[in-house]
Amino acid sequence: MSALLTDLYQLTMMQAYLERGMQEPAVFELFVRKLPAQRNFMVAAGLEQALDFLESLAFTEGEIDWLEDQGGFSARLLDELRGLRFTGDVDAVPEGGVFFPDEPILRVSAPLPQAQLVESRLLNIVHLQTLIASKAARIVLAGAGRQLVDFGMRRAHGAEAALFAARAAWLAGFDGTATAEAGLRYGIPVFGTMAHSFVQAHADERAAFEAFARARPRRPVMLVDTYDTEAAVAKVIDLYPVLAADGILVGGVRLDSGDLAAHSKAVRAMLDAAGLKDVIVFASGNLDEHRIAGLLADGAPIDGFGVGTALDTSSDAPTLDAVYKLQSYAGIARRKRSEGKATWPGVKQVWRRHDARGRMAGDHVGRADEACDGDPLLQPVMRAGRRLPGLPKLGESRAHCAAQLARLPDALRGLEPAAAPYPVEISEALRALAREVDAATR
Repeated sequence: MSALLTDLYQLTMMQAYLERGMQEPAVFELFVRKLPAQRNFMVAAGLEQALDFLESLAFTEGEIDWLEDQGGFSARLLDELRGLRFTGDVDAVPEGGVFFPDEPILRVSAPLPQAQLVESRLLNIVHLQTLIASKAARIVLAGAGRQLVDFGMRRAHGAEAALFAARAAWLAGFDGTATAEAGLRYGIPVFGTMAHSFVQAHADERAAFEAFARARPRRPVMLVDTYDTEAAVAKVIDLYPVLAADGILVGGVRLDSGDLAAHSKAVRAMLDAAGLKDVIVFASGNLDEHRIAGLLADGAPIDGFGVGTALDTSSDAPTLDAVYKLQSYAGIARRKRSEGKATWPGVKQVWRRHDARGRMAGDHVGRADEACDGDPLLQPVMRAGRRLPGLPKLGESRAHCAAQLARLPDALRGLEPAAAPYPVEISEALRALAREVDAATR
């Protein structure tokens, strides 16, 4: 990805910093100001791609030539960009970690021009994956162990967004994706059934099912609602022994429209009466966590769900109030006091306490040099511009997320806002630092 994938003002500010000799160490922290409506927690994601970006950050001659053609950029800035490499440190909440508002999930410590320049792309990467992972985690909790597959590529906001959504959903507990490239790039299991057009292209629905099964003989899943759902399932049942004689076992039937609860009950009864108890019922079609929870509460015998638009766009909460703010420069704590957007100053850490059952009991945000009870959430991940060895792989981060979701208090596991928010305490030392910074800057 081009180093020019940034906001223009990052380059303008970088030039001003260089002209004033402002190259002392700066600390920026990335955090989310508040929870979206209906959310009780968030899941950190996108760290691997953020580190990829920082490690590979470099400007090409063509990009520098373009900047020079725009005018207004000094020879000093352009020379600086020619040799630019990120040399800073990064500490972060491991991917899959649960976090809450005002808790830093990524901290960048680097010379001020570098730390400033990387803001836009870091937010771009971490915001999207964190948004989708947080949505996916809700769907995982609602699905109560059912198979979940990401179906949302065609509604995602661009190619990279589709890939990041597939990754973030798998991290949060989905079983796989329909996006083939995500399987190649991230090693995520891929799933696919058929489209209605495949059935329509054949003169006979039964012939369509047989053709598909012979083309894809590994437990094929048949889409049965193109015309008449129950009639299509009867054709699958009739076809089953013919295919089985050739070693092809039908894996499932997919419902994509209509009253999914009623259809799933009727279809399950038909399959069971035919002795096909191993054939699953899979559902898709404008699903989200609320519809899935409602179907299961209604006793719908659905074994798996394909979730598309609602997941890949996080349609009910399409953005997070994610920000990347300066907390320290040249060893001096800094603080923003804007109305409704004030920050806590200085370099911070988050400590988490657990109760006797191992459930999350409360977080403490304080100065990084404080001694606090609990487990520190921010961990070193990059030093001097190079990621540290032994960082978790995607599969390990997925397991970490599952463990984190298991530790959520019961009040936070539901789909509705909890009666009381999760307790996040700001330390007295941090409050005192804020008062010192305010006194110094008034």
